Formats: sequence, structure tokens, C-alpha cells
Amino acid sequence: MAVSAQAQQIKTQVVEYKEGTTTLEGYLAYDASKKGKLPAVLVVHEWNGISDYTRKRCEQLAKMGYVAFAADIYGKGVRPKTPQESAAEAGKYKNNVPLLRQRVNAALAQVKKQPNVDASRVAAIGYCFGGTTVLELARSGADVAGVVSFHGGLATPSPADAKNIKAKVLVAHGAIDPFVPKAEVDAFFKEMNDANVDYQFIAYSNAVHSFTNPEAGSDIKKGAAYNAAADRRSWEAMKQFFGEIFKK
Repeated sequence: MAVSAQAQQIKTQVVEYKEGTTTLEGYLAYDASKKGKLPAVLVVHEWNGISDYTRKRCEQLAKMGYVAFAADIYGKGVRPKTPQESAAEAGKYKNNVPLLRQRVNAALAQVKKQPNVDASRVAAIGYCFGGTTVLELARSGADVAGVVSFHGGLATPSPADAKNIKAKVLVAHGAIDPFVPKAEVDAFFKEMNDANVDYQFIAYSNAVHSFTNPEAGSDIKKGAAYNAAADRRSWEAMKQFFGEIFKK
């Protein structure tokens, strides 16, 4: 394992790209020691935009042999600093799902253009706001092998669009997440079942919103808190999911 780790050459870079006239600034990570076309994972940030946490997840994925690209939904330089600013920025896209889909599809197009990416083997994962976003990516009919939502919102203004889903879907959910009520979960099940989507839904006990992020703290009474067991288990579930969808 030590020899393997030393042989890796993890490269990272900021990548500017466009959606319409808006300049966006993503983050790319990959292992330069790997030759040929690699499977890729699009990573969508939480409500505060691309952060150290987002970049860390990209680098983890690069070490696993994937080309990882962090989508920038908000635009270059738009990085909310407070929960209030984050809520306001995320709200612009939650209230304009067509724009949200355009932004995430622009990022998908960008990662597929990378010279070391096998465009037929691309997945998307997202956290909180990003989890909501990757589900909307799937509902848009995007050509991706799979999407993974970590503690994301499940509601959509267009549940009938589930008929467009080509991807397999994995939802990693906090079983006691107060921000995603049971009615929303039940509506999601109905939406997926009505459209005959290939989906998995895993609920983690004692987990609330943001359960994968250590920066969320430990007070579950706030509704958002880190849960080490749920973090570990959901990452393992994602790896197993990738093993299935990227199998040649």
C-alpha cells in the first residue's frame, strides 16, 4: 500500500468554464500516474459553494482512481460566508430548477471533455444542496451512469420528470434528518417507483443533515451534525455502487 501511494501523482487545478455568459470555476483532481481513459465523478458542493470539504472529496476520489471534478453552481467568486448568505444563494437555484439543471449539466459537459475521461463512465455525487442538484441532473435526462445524494433534499417541482432518468440512483439519508420530513421521503419513493427507476435508499440511524461533514459539529439537536459511522458506511456504499455502474 505504501508503494502504491508513493506511485500516485495526484494533480489538482482550478478550471474556468462557462454556462451561457456566466463564468464558473470548478476544481479538478486526478492521478497523473494512471494512463488511458478513466471513469469520472462530478462532485456538487453544499450550499456554501466549493469549499475545502468539496476539494477534499475530489482528492479522495482521485486517489481511488477517478477523475473528480467539482461543479461550480454559483459562479466564479460567489462563495457565501454565512448561513444566511448560503440560504439565499441556494434558494436562487432551488426556486429556479431549470437554471439549476443548466448549471450542473454545464459541469457535466466540462468533465466529459477532459482528455483522460471515459465519457461513457461518469457519475455525479452531491452533498446537501449538491445532493438535491445531482437528483435534478438525473431528472433532466442527463447521460450519466449513476448519481449519489448524500443527505440531500429529495423534493422536486417536477416529479413527472423522473421518467427521464437514465442513471441508477443511490440516496444516503439521515434517518432522523429534520430538514427532509417523512412526507418528502414518501413522495420520493412514489416518484421513483412510478417511473420504474433503478434506485437504492439507505437511511442511517441517529444521523441528521450534513452527517458526512466533520465541520457540522456533533449536536444533532441543531438538525445538522457529523456522524462518523454514517459517513464511513455511506462512503462504502458509494464505492460498491461505483463498482456496479462502472463495471465493463
